[in-house]
Amino acid sequence: MNPASDSEAIVIAVSKGRIFKDAMPLLARVGVRPTDDPEVSRKLILDTTDPGVKLVVVRASDVPTYVEYGAADVGIAGKDVLLEYDGDGYYEPLDLGIARCRLMVAGPAADCMPPNRLRVATKYAGITRRWFAEKGVQVEVIKLYGSMELAPLVGLADRIVDLVDTGNTLKANGLRPLEHICDVSSRLIVNKAALKTKHLRITALVRQLAASVGASSPWGGA
Repeated sequence: MNPASDSEAIVIAVSKGRIFKDAMPLLARVGVRPTDDPEVSRKLILDTTDPGVKLVVVRASDVPTYVEYGAADVGIAGKDVLLEYDGDGYYEPLDLGIARCRLMVAGPAADCMPPNRLRVATKYAGITRRWFAEKGVQVEVIKLYGSMELAPLVGLADRIVDLVDTGNTLKANGLRPLEHICDVSSRLIVNKAALKTKHLRITALVRQLAASVGASSPWGGA
């Protein structure tokens, strides 16, 4: 990409952790590498080897907010976060196919359906309510932000809804997957207004990323 001023630069929002680690090789393939190590740098806005691109490092759940309200032009977020997010100020043109896992209902291995209303611990309150409502099951959702597997062990909840990768953590805590809600991978999202004001630069980036993951370009072009 050609050099650009700060006001013209594309700003990409991405979170630390697994998504950042998996996204960096994809961005590197299109010439975008952070000039500072995000694991040690205290900077939250990172310059990159492409003068026309900057990275902002935010919480995973905040990525769609930054993109919808224009603080970032583009974001990389898990499908779980996007399903939970209440907003529509962005497009979702591309499945990057990284940070794959499953969103599951899980519970004790020797469990049966409780006679009363289920208590379900999760950070995905919206997804959980919709999932059980579609099944005609009344639930009480308990919002937690971590150590989800602990909730059934201490009697806080009958079930949990959480991301599952290998399932080893569930098994180690006497839990098992019970229902598969959806497969999860990281998606590229684009601010609707930015797609108009920075159309050529953003569509070029999307096409390059699509090519790097072996996908067809969602907006045409080579």
